[in-house]
Amino acid sequence: MATITLTTEEYQALVAERESLNHRLRIVTVERDLLQEKLKAFLRKLFDAKSEVRGADQKDLFFNEAEILAPAGTPVAEEATTEIEIPAHTRKKRGRKPLDPNLPREVVRHELPESERVCAHDGSALVEIGVEISEQLDIIPQQVRVIQHQRVKYACPCCDESIKVTPAPVRIIPKGLLTEAALAWVVTSKYMDALPLYRQAALLGRFGGDLSRNTLAASIVRVGEAVQPIINLLRDHLLDADLVHGDETTIQVLKEPGKKAQTKSYLWAQATGSGPPIRLFGYAPGRGGNHARDLYAGIKPGAVLITDGYEVYGGIAEASGLTHLGCWAHCRRYFVEAEAVIPKTARSPGQLATQFIAIIGELYAVESKAKDKTTAERLRLRDVQSRPVLQRIEAMLLKHLHAVVPGSLLGKALHYLSAQWPKLVRYVENGAWPIDNNLCENAIRPFVIGRRNWLFADTVAGANASANLYSLIETCKANHIDPYAYLVSLFRKLPQVITADDFEALLPWHLATPAT
Repeated sequence: MATITLTTEEYQALVAERESLNHRLRIVTVERDLLQEKLKAFLRKLFDAKSEVRGADQKDLFFNEAEILAPAGTPVAEEATTEIEIPAHTRKKRGRKPLDPNLPREVVRHELPESERVCAHDGSALVEIGVEISEQLDIIPQQVRVIQHQRVKYACPCCDESIKVTPAPVRIIPKGLLTEAALAWVVTSKYMDALPLYRQAALLGRFGGDLSRNTLAASIVRVGEAVQPIINLLRDHLLDADLVHGDETTIQVLKEPGKKAQTKSYLWAQATGSGPPIRLFGYAPGRGGNHARDLYAGIKPGAVLITDGYEVYGGIAEASGLTHLGCWAHCRRYFVEAEAVIPKTARSPGQLATQFIAIIGELYAVESKAKDKTTAERLRLRDVQSRPVLQRIEAMLLKHLHAVVPGSLLGKALHYLSAQWPKLVRYVENGAWPIDNNLCENAIRPFVIGRRNWLFADTVAGANASANLYSLIETCKANHIDPYAYLVSLFRKLPQVITADDFEALLPWHLATPAT
C-alpha cells in the first residue's frame, strides 16, 4: 500500500473541505426534508379528510352521506331519542320523531266498505269508535305563478280633461320582474342553499318560469344594493359591541378594474360576541391594512377584538385601543398540519406535535366544563384549571422553540405559538372572553361551501351585493330567524321606510319572529 505524505497545510485543507461538504450535506438534507414535508402537506390538502377530529367522541358529520348517517337496517323514519334513567346508567330509547305540529295537514280517511262493516259473530252493523292515526311528510314542488297588477284608470264622464290612474305600489326594485317572495327565494337558494343561478334558472324552467341567468343576476345585484341602509345600520351596532370577531377569506372577481381575473380579492368577516348576534361580510380588492381600517373605523374604544395571527389586526387593535385576543383553534391547526405529515408508522403520543395537540385539548376540556356556567364561575374555573395548563404549554414551547427547524411545519407552529402567546393567554383574564375565533369561522363556512358551486363573482357590484346578502342571511341564522321569511318582509317594507326609526325596525331581531 502506497504511503501518501501530506503537509500540515494540505491536511488542514482536506479537513476543512470535508467539514464544508458535511455542512452542505446537512443543508441539502434539511431542504429535502422540508420539500418532502411541503409535498405531503399539499397532498393532504388535496386528498385527505378536512376534519380535525381527534377521536370518536368528536363528531363531524357535515360531509357524511346518507349511507353513513343511516346504516343498513335502521328504520326509514327519522328517529328521536329519549333518556331513560336507570340506577346504574342512563340509556336512550329510540322512537319516531313526531312531525312538526305547525305544518299544514291534509286528512285522508280510510274507511271499510259497507259490506265489511258487519260483525262476524252476530251480524250486527259495526259503529265507528275512533281512528288510528299515522302521518307522512309530503312535499309540493316549486309552484311558479304570475301576479298580474291591474291599476284602475278613472275618467270624468262629463269632460275629457280629468283622467286618474291608481299609482303603482312601491317596490324594492322599481319595475322589477320578480315579486318580493320570488327575490327572497332566489337569494336564499344561492346564499343559503349554495344553488348557483344557472341551476336556479334550469329549476324554474321545469315549472314554467322561463328566466335567464342574467335576469336573476341583475336582480341579485339590485336587491343587494337596496339593502345597503340595513347593512350600514348593522355595522353601526357591530362597531358598538364590546366583543368583535374578525376574519377574512378569498373571493374571485372576474371584472375588477386594474386586476386580472385570476387575482384574489377578499371577503372580510366580522361578528359580534356580545349584544344582538350580527354577522357582517365586506368585500375588498385586497388584504392590506387600508381595507381593514375602513371596516373597523369607528369601533368602540376599549372593545375586545379576537382574530387569528394576521398582523393587520394587530395594527387595528393598537390604533383603536382594543384588547386583542388570539385564537387557540387556529394555533392548534398548525400542530394538526405538522402531525399530519409524520409517517403513520412513526406517529405516537410522544411526537411533539401530538403532545401540543393533547395539551391544547386540555384547555378545551375546561371550556367544555364552563360552557353553561356564569361569567364569574367560568373565570374561577379558568384560574384554577386553565392557568396551570398554560404554564405547561409555555414550558414546552421554550424548551423546543429553537430546537426545531423554523421552516418546517412544526417549526412554523412553534413560532406562531410564540408570536401569539401574549394574545393567546389573555382570554383567562375575563370569563366573558372566548378561547377561539370559531364563531367567526363558522359564519364564513357557508360562504366557502357556496363558493365551490358558484366559483366567482362577475363584477365588483356583484361581490358587494353578495357580501350584503350573506350578511343578512347569516345574521338571521345567528338570531334563529328564518332567512326566507325575513327577506320577504324586508323587501316588502324597505321601500316604504322614511325615518331612522323605520330602518331600525327592519333589523332582523325586530322585524322577524324567531324560527321554531
